[in-house]
Amino acid sequence: MSDLHSFFAEKHFAELPENNAGHPLQIGKKIQVITEFKPDWSEADIVLVGCGEQRGHDFNAGWSMAADAVRAELYRMYDWHGSVKVADMGNIREGASIADTRAALRTVLQEIQEQGKVALVIGGSHDLTLQQYDVFKRAGQTANAAVVDMLIDLEETENISDAGFLMDMLTEQPNFVRHFSHMGFQSYYTNPGMLETLDKLRFDCFRLGRVRENPEEMEPVLRNCDLLSIDMKAVRKCDAPFLKDGSPNGLFGDEMCQLTRYAGMSGRLSSMGIYGYQPENDTDQQGARLIAQMLWYFVDGFLVRKNEADPVADRNDFIEYQVALTGNDTLFLKSKKTNRWWMQLPDGSFTPCSYADYLQAASNEIPERWFREQERVV
Repeated sequence: MSDLHSFFAEKHFAELPENNAGHPLQIGKKIQVITEFKPDWSEADIVLVGCGEQRGHDFNAGWSMAADAVRAELYRMYDWHGSVKVADMGNIREGASIADTRAALRTVLQEIQEQGKVALVIGGSHDLTLQQYDVFKRAGQTANAAVVDMLIDLEETENISDAGFLMDMLTEQPNFVRHFSHMGFQSYYTNPGMLETLDKLRFDCFRLGRVRENPEEMEPVLRNCDLLSIDMKAVRKCDAPFLKDGSPNGLFGDEMCQLTRYAGMSGRLSSMGIYGYQPENDTDQQGARLIAQMLWYFVDGFLVRKNEADPVADRNDFIEYQVALTGNDTLFLKSKKTNRWWMQLPDGSFTPCSYADYLQAASNEIPERWFREQERVV
């Protein structure tokens, strides 16, 4: 385990007066604080990292204290997940250049992943998503990536920015994005040409209305992803009043918490980033409270992950359903513990699906999810 202390600011939030957790069952009393004098995080399941870099949004932007504003609310919450060990490394040190900060964050995330832990990043601007992706790229591993945002950040910009980072992530060669899913985009802010391009690449985009109408259909999407990036602009402005350019439409706060719980349940996901929070505009700390609740629900979902068996390795915890689909018997698996579903593909592998997919297959209709998976294989 590498010594990462040099990448972090000297003062940890837990040492500040703002850490007002007093009860022994509050998170601020139970979270493992990683400092120069307490460097061991080998027992942790989840590692929290703050990074206030915003120059990808505005080159003249100052360092964001978003992570500490969220910690002030998170540390006051009660820990209901004693068997899930959470460590807090503190905040990445501000680099002399944006490249320095990005390199530090990438190094930290790479070490966390190599140690088999899950990283939770509180940004900073949305382009820091690239550092989550770079961990896979540098390891030569393909990744399924998912983004929750009201915008699709595919603009062509001179430098890497929060408005165009997806262009770099999805088009650079060699490319290690196996699949990409975008959730919660708002059509009136989206160039239809972008959707056509993403569809040609066999990527999936879900409009805000579809996500809100059937949020449970997003669970298989998140179950199948390796990294998740959330821009708080996906939340409607009245639930995220700190957003200067927020939309009156968007996800409700509880819907965002539901999505992060699904992400925590994913056995594949190794990093989640939450970006775009602006504490200087958050006069009543509603945004900080919402993000803290999103993190709490991620841990709540992670508890389910720890208790869910592998459907391929252990069939005893699953109910099997044989369905005649496309002239062949297709196997569906349902977890006895969580009621989550998987369906078998023609190559024998299993992919996450929903109960609605099973019902559609039982009616002798090919589920769209099955069809899209087959398109990607071809």
